Amino acid sequence: MSDQHTHPLPLGSSPDHGAAHENDHRQWSRRSFLRSIGITGGVSLMAGSMPLVALKGTFLEMALANSNTDRILVLIRLKGGNDGLNTIIPVYDYGTYQALRPQLRVPSNQLIALNASFGMPQQMADLQPLWQDGAMKVVHGVGYPDQNLSHFRSSDIWASASPANVIDDSGWLGRLLVEQYPDYLTNPPLIPPAVQIGGVGNISFMDGENVNLSVSVTNPNELAEIAQLGQLYDIQNLPDCFYGEQLGYMRTVANSTFIYAQRIKDAYDNSTTDAVYQTGSLWQQLALVARLIKGGLGTKLYMVTLDGFDTHAAQNQAHPLLLAQLAGAVRAFYQDLTAAGRAGDVLCMTQSEFGRRPEQNASQGTDHGAAAPLFLFGEGLNGNGFVGTAPSLQNLDNDGNLVFSTDFRRIYATVLENWLCIEPTLVDGILGQHFARLPLGLNCAATGIAGEAAPGIPHEVRYISGREVVISYQLHSAAMVRVEVFNILGQPVALLSNGYQMSGRHEVTFSQAGRYLPAGQYVYRISAGESAVSRSVRMMGM
Repeated sequence: MSDQHTHPLPLGSSPDHGAAHENDHRQWSRRSFLRSIGITGGVSLMAGSMPLVALKGTFLEMALANSNTDRILVLIRLKGGNDGLNTIIPVYDYGTYQALRPQLRVPSNQLIALNASFGMPQQMADLQPLWQDGAMKVVHGVGYPDQNLSHFRSSDIWASASPANVIDDSGWLGRLLVEQYPDYLTNPPLIPPAVQIGGVGNISFMDGENVNLSVSVTNPNELAEIAQLGQLYDIQNLPDCFYGEQLGYMRTVANSTFIYAQRIKDAYDNSTTDAVYQTGSLWQQLALVARLIKGGLGTKLYMVTLDGFDTHAAQNQAHPLLLAQLAGAVRAFYQDLTAAGRAGDVLCMTQSEFGRRPEQNASQGTDHGAAAPLFLFGEGLNGNGFVGTAPSLQNLDNDGNLVFSTDFRRIYATVLENWLCIEPTLVDGILGQHFARLPLGLNCAATGIAGEAAPGIPHEVRYISGREVVISYQLHSAAMVRVEVFNILGQPVALLSNGYQMSGRHEVTFSQAGRYLPAGQYVYRISAGESAVSRSVRMMGM
């Protein structure tokens, strides 16, 4: 099947656009359905009323199991194509932004300033503590060459990490399963390396044969019964023919995944929820993931899904609510993990199949676009900040879309190597080629795992008084260094260092003496060559 919806038409487009869009959704839904039946079995393990998909061994299992780290990656899928321009607002060019979307713009008096150039809508206020605590980064202009504007095709490109002109039904976390684990059906691992909640049809965890190792049950109370049975389907009394062979294979796949039922139930029962989660899909999913992490499941990879971002019409009614749910659920998730001392072990990363067009359409919405920002959350980021170059509103492509500046596979490569501590050569093999790593602040070296991760900038703060701090940092090599301090509005308040420095330990002092600065939160940023880190400090004021 080919994707009919490739390029949405501009403002005031013809009815053909709506028909093409509807056709794309029909194909998307049909393929999602096909992927959830047959040998995939739908693996919906129910815990806390939320369906889970448990993935058995992947090529990552060996690397993750041997990494001697408790680090976990949680992918947050914003399904439908998130409107990046109303998520991270270009304050630096607000006039152009306002002209492109006169009714859809986020009013300037409803923005939370992240720095002098960018803000986020007030509905995302729950993320402000993470930003101020140095546990949030935004990557600008994420996309890929030859952007495909079909939901289904672009979702597959993100999930497979394949070029836009290559059809690959294997996922970036599943394509080497058969090569690494030829006996995975008869000798499965003890711990599911990945758990997927929602998002039926996503191929991130598929192998080359469209096998997503999954089983369906209805609630957590049934998991123990299934685990005690050991198998669900008879694999002995089968027809002596090709059909019997295929049926036996499908039943073996389904049976093998039931071994995780008891382990998931035990993890769920061995923990409690220690944060307030509101009603909503993402709230419930992240509450469940937190409980499994705290309960000791041992899984390193999770995916959760928030649907509804295909905002072709009445965007101002739906989009702010979605962003509020994202922000609130993520904050509650980290509060929950903090209660168990696990917040530092977990990195969250958002992804969405594409952004939206800068110009609003005639239905008070936005059509399929290209580049969009991507969020990362977690203490392992070692500071807040923006990474990459924001797309220009003055320089759109021939279809009127933002031009991407950061290939999403660079983020994948950086997270795999510098967070999950996967060997660089294996990372390149997973993604099919080498992608330059990004300065996300992630550092595998701290775990003592062998690898060639970027060194980062080790740094620490020593308080002399409530009005004076000493910031020390270690340079691995000589570089141009800039150390600045900003207030919570992103406005610079002090330049502590700006020049060439040799390798070794350095110190700078930030004092409020003579500056007449109010008490509160401040953020310092150290930039050295291509690396940068930032961290918050709290001052008493004059």
